[in-house]
Amino acid sequence: MRWILVICLLLAGLSARAEMQVPTSQVEIQTGFVPVVKKVSPAVVNIYARRVVSVQSPFSSDPFFQDLFRDFGTPRQRVQNSLGSGVILGKDGIVVSNYHVVGEATDIRVVLNDRREFSAKVLLADEESDLAILQMENARDMPALTLRDSDTVQVGELVLALGNPFGVGQTVSSGIVSGLARSGTATGNARGYFIQTDAPINPGNSGGALVDVNGSLIGINTSILSRSGGSNGIGFAIPSRLVSQFVAQARDGKSVFERPWAGMDGQPVTADMAEGLGLAAPGGVVISQLHPASSFLEAGYQPGDVITAVEGHPVNTPAEMIFRMSVTGIGAEARIAHVRNGERGEATVRLIAAPDVPPRGQLTTGRNAAIPGMVLSTVNPAVIGEYGLPLSAQGVVVDDPGQIGLRAGLRAGDILRGINDVTVETATEAEAALEEARRHLFLDVQRGTQRMTMRFRL
Repeated sequence: MRWILVICLLLAGLSARAEMQVPTSQVEIQTGFVPVVKKVSPAVVNIYARRVVSVQSPFSSDPFFQDLFRDFGTPRQRVQNSLGSGVILGKDGIVVSNYHVVGEATDIRVVLNDRREFSAKVLLADEESDLAILQMENARDMPALTLRDSDTVQVGELVLALGNPFGVGQTVSSGIVSGLARSGTATGNARGYFIQTDAPINPGNSGGALVDVNGSLIGINTSILSRSGGSNGIGFAIPSRLVSQFVAQARDGKSVFERPWAGMDGQPVTADMAEGLGLAAPGGVVISQLHPASSFLEAGYQPGDVITAVEGHPVNTPAEMIFRMSVTGIGAEARIAHVRNGERGEATVRLIAAPDVPPRGQLTTGRNAAIPGMVLSTVNPAVIGEYGLPLSAQGVVVDDPGQIGLRAGLRAGDILRGINDVTVETATEAEAALEEARRHLFLDVQRGTQRMTMRFRL
């Protein structure tokens, strides 16, 4: 019996090594990739999107020149076309792509590898994550890829990137996973946590599939680092764990991606900071500020604590921490590891959406207001999260300055702290103050971290 057990263990070890064995010749690589490509390519699609954009004078938003060139160049509409890729993730025609490919598009066509074409509509889109979920119309029994947990991906794994670079048609390129936990390195509006690969990715590959040697999806190609615009071997893909959350929320009927709200400001721990925070080596995120409504504050966290892991996964930047919270999902509880005064600990934190309390009470100022046509909202945690405002922000946010407000120099995201030396805390109070203004108007405005006073004669 003992010899039988030894033989079984040896065979299991040989089997495991065979599964992880790296091809050693070009013939082995070609033979190994052919079945994978045949399996994956039907579920990778080409996406053609059209959007109508308004072209205005370059001086229209300049506070100094806008009055001088007010009538220079009539705004006109122009059709803008974009080309990208997508991946089918459901037999019912659910497709994932990049926001920058289909975001705000008015007409979307999805073309399969067998040349079938379908119209599609956006179910859910998020510019920050650069992801969008589409629904193909009248689609049934579509070829679909399976998602692999991206947390199991290792550096050095062979991967394939499929997409439609430069509009030449579906193309496959190969490479390896070059790095994990890349944050703050992607281009454009995408922010977060990425898988890095050296598989050649070019314009048009955006939204395409990054798959392993078994044909399972591990990421959605989103961007490259390049000086020339072509591939230099540094590409980034959005991990499949985040993609699965997008698909789940889209199937639940959400049109905007809801990510957990930390309600904190923090920064990566550097080598200079590590010793003072009681850490043997730099790592983690040190909390600098907490909002009164933060669930981290509720769990006992305080400024100066260092967040080191979320659900057992190390985090070294705020983007990594938010990613880990996002893939855990709103409504769940997450185990958060920390260091406080040199001692390690762990607490359970509720993952919540940014509270929309007090109610934002959005309104549009009427004709009797000093600045009519402005859309205003009361600042609350939800508004802070949407605009990326400082946690200490208070007052009334300008959602849309309107035509007159824009000419006056106001911008979307500005915070009105006071009107004619009267502090305003709600949109209703701001509207009343604007209606009471007579011969002059003083606006106490916060823009980002700057405070300014705007003075007008009425």
